[in-house]
Amino acid sequence: MTQIPATSLPPHKERRRPRDAAPPAPLTPAQAFDALYAFCAPALVRQAYLLTGRRELARESVERAFQLAWQRWPEVARDRDPASWVRATVYEYALSPWHRFRPCHRHPEPPPADTSARALLDVLLDLPSPYRRALVLYDGVGLDLPETAAETEASTPATANRLLHARTAIAARLPELADPEELHWRLAALASTERLRAPKPPTVRTESERRARFWTRAAIAFTVALVGTTALTLRTAPTHYEPPVAPGETVQGVPPRTAPGPLSEGELELRKQMREKAVSGPAKLMPVPR
Repeated sequence: MTQIPATSLPPHKERRRPRDAAPPAPLTPAQAFDALYAFCAPALVRQAYLLTGRRELARESVERAFQLAWQRWPEVARDRDPASWVRATVYEYALSPWHRFRPCHRHPEPPPADTSARALLDVLLDLPSPYRRALVLYDGVGLDLPETAAETEASTPATANRLLHARTAIAARLPELADPEELHWRLAALASTERLRAPKPPTVRTESERRARFWTRAAIAFTVALVGTTALTLRTAPTHYEPPVAPGETVQGVPPRTAPGPLSEGELELRKQMREKAVSGPAKLMPVPR
């Protein structure tokens, strides 16, 4: 018997999905975050190592980026490309110029054991950070030119110019890497030779929540201190203008003030006469009683 293809069956006779088959359960926020972390974190640690040449800084950059992603998870989860959001955050933290002032970053880390890998890493670290970032995104990660320009927040011609300068600088010191395909595989090999491991997702989420609580309490304490200082200032501030007191000056030629001494005999006699003649003397203006 000839079988009729399923595509030619009438609509009411086509095979349908059983009604009892339940749809897959949606992921919780923690499960979705852990899935994104497991997918992106290992590669991001290697990329951060190419940008910085420091193993601990590469791990720290990825950890801080995912901590920030967990704090803003509703925003990151709705993003069109959450992996690009986290990658941009990792690159920004890894290439921050403030790391040079940290005591732990004043001394270089041990270079790779392989001579060719060490030479390539030295060339990468000698490039300006915008050139290095564009090179890792385009020749390392494999993004196209518009995506690289968008992630580096630069125009497409400027990004192309950075790539050309970076490739020229690498080819001048390592002529065997003039081919972009060979450069791509060498970058991947350099990032894979180091044993770079990121912390577990629960650890990142726990640390993110701890840091969020700390900064929230710090903000509350700062606000309370600011309100208290403002209230104290309003309480103790003067309500009217008081002109400043002029500084005193020394006056020359004024005799010092002295207390009166005892009366002489003539002064005593004069006072006696004045008291005796106060009543019998000439008439004075006195109130007349009525």
